[in-house]
Amino acid sequence: MGFNQGSTAVDELTRTISPDVFLVQEHWLTPANLHKFNDYFPDYFAFGSTAMSKQVESGVLRGRPFGGLMNLVKNDLRNVTQTIHSEERFTIVKLANYLLINIYLPCVGTKDRLLI
Repeated sequence: MGFNQGSTAVDELTRTISPDVFLVQEHWLTPANLHKFNDYFPDYFAFGSTAMSKQVESGVLRGRPFGGLMNLVKNDLRNVTQTIHSEERFTIVKLANYLLINIYLPCVGTKDRLLI
């Protein structure tokens, strides 16, 4: 769906339900725009990855954006949160005694974006 289309739904859910953790997939943001999560959701700290790094590095962006994972965790849980691993298709986060794994497995891949 992408950040621009989905941010209003995430905003509504964070304001009404106020979850401790929110796992997002398919935000479609480039590395330079990942700050938008911190800008739009000040009660949460954000960390994750983008699938757009290689495309941006290779020149002018062409085609539809894709992928990206983001974890939003309430600010008051920052001291019990640790990123274990973060890549283009998955993130692993330790939150107190819990291990949270955010995995993005699209149904179609290309030769340079093979599925796991």
